[in-house]
Amino acid sequence: FKLVDLYKAYFVKSSFIEENYVEPKETKLIFPEKKRNVIYIYLESMENSYMSKDLGGMEDVNLIPKLTKLSQDGITFSDSNKEFGGPKMPVGSQWSLASMTNQMTGLPMKVPGNGNSYGSSGNFLPGAWTFGDVLNSEGYEQTVMIGADARFGGLSYLFENHGNYKVMDYNYAIKNGLLPKNYKQFWGYEDDKLYQFAKDEITRLYKTGKPFNMTFETADTHTPGYVSPKIKNKFNNQYANAIYYSQNETYKFIEWIKQQPFYENTTIVITGDHKSMSEKFFKHLDKNYLRTPYNCFINSAIEPLQPKNRKFAIFDFYPTILASLGVKIKGEHLGLG
Repeated sequence: FKLVDLYKAYFVKSSFIEENYVEPKETKLIFPEKKRNVIYIYLESMENSYMSKDLGGMEDVNLIPKLTKLSQDGITFSDSNKEFGGPKMPVGSQWSLASMTNQMTGLPMKVPGNGNSYGSSGNFLPGAWTFGDVLNSEGYEQTVMIGADARFGGLSYLFENHGNYKVMDYNYAIKNGLLPKNYKQFWGYEDDKLYQFAKDEITRLYKTGKPFNMTFETADTHTPGYVSPKIKNKFNNQYANAIYYSQNETYKFIEWIKQQPFYENTTIVITGDHKSMSEKFFKHLDKNYLRTPYNCFINSAIEPLQPKNRKFAIFDFYPTILASLGVKIKGEHLGLG
């Protein structure tokens, strides 16, 4: 930010939200007769710049070939006429909790103080009606899983207060014997374990007989990158190796989902939560290159009319994801999305 922009962002009164916000709780939503499951994956710091230059990225070698394939087989929204692109990242979106809040509420996270210490029990944007609230009101069984402490940033408050999610974080894993009591890797536990725990939890959710929402966030691609013992050093860079390994594990997880009995009636949503916060890794980038988070929809209930040349922000995913579940939204507008 330039100083004048920072001042405007926090001190200049604007009526934009009150003029454009559509109250989700008062909007008519029609779910299909057979409600679809959703598996909602936030990939830490996953962005399109990791692709090779011929695909619209900024690397000589594509660091995310398997995610590229998933996008080509599914649906991806692009901000240009190129195959790959993503949403703009407005004020109040450039960290994990903010991105989740954007996508779940259709709002930027403009809150006082430090965004990583926001909220308390019963008090996380208490007036918002979120994606989780919508699904909870429709009888969905919901779980959110994260390999770190969900209290960091107030993430647990977002999911507990909006949708009655079962929160399975690092503390849950220790408390319930999924990990040894003294276990600690990176932010809590690594993505290798996250995917295994997610498979077990998805299987449990399916067996409840209710429509389900399994939401989770990876962590290994947070700068400087977690080096799994299984990583084979393909590149002479720790972060590049972490990115390449992570995208391959995501692909294998999606392949597992496709073999499960619930897949036919399940939409998979994959979004990069925000752009990477690494500084060193992007020194080679063209300064005019616009970095955008990755997005992919697999097995959507509907096809988009215009996936390319879309001007959109990350909070536009709120109604978009509901639409991918076959939900009809009066006015096609929720929150600012």
